[in-house]
Amino acid sequence: MPIKEWSPEVQGWACGLCIEKEERIAGIRKKLEMLKAKVVAREEERDIRTTLKPLREVWMEIGIEKLDSYERVTIKVLLDSRATGLFVDKKVVEEHGFKLEKLDRPIEVKNMDGTSNSGGRITHKLECNVFYKRHSKRLRMDVCDLGRTKIILGMSLLAPHNPEINWETREVKILRCSSWCGRRVAIKQRKTKEKDRKDLR
Repeated sequence: MPIKEWSPEVQGWACGLCIEKEERIAGIRKKLEMLKAKVVAREEERDIRTTLKPLREVWMEIGIEKLDSYERVTIKVLLDSRATGLFVDKKVVEEHGFKLEKLDRPIEVKNMDGTSNSGGRITHKLECNVFYKRHSKRLRMDVCDLGRTKIILGMSLLAPHNPEINWETREVKILRCSSWCGRRVAIKQRKTKEKDRKDLR
């Protein structure tokens, strides 16, 4: 039992040297525990810093097609699970002459670090056809300032498509298409036509 828990009468018998020694040992133990906690915290922080970035984003090339002229351009885009929606940079829209649709109300947009976007609120959106390998889909992307990034595809696209990503080679495979994916629609139409041909025979 520690000396401090002794009764006052018993503590009076204890020598001052014993009390001082126990307090010194308790202080050393407390410092060691604090030092150990700091080391563990630093190790956890280092692990997060080294694994967070590669597990969150990957780049790939997709085709973007205009709805009016069907002109198609190939653009390198960023898949990022931190983004909640789909975003295209203002400079890309201006460079390729995409037609925009004005929003009824401006939308506030935040950067990944929580700061307000330098381009201000989102006032326009871009509607276009997007192609990746044998997959196609019509998307609506918010127009804002993305800096050096041209297009960001976030969770509103990643969640329903649930792509398979090889984090070593950065290869992206879309194997779990939703019912409204262009590839699934095309396959369904082809199977229907094949069935109709067989029925005619």
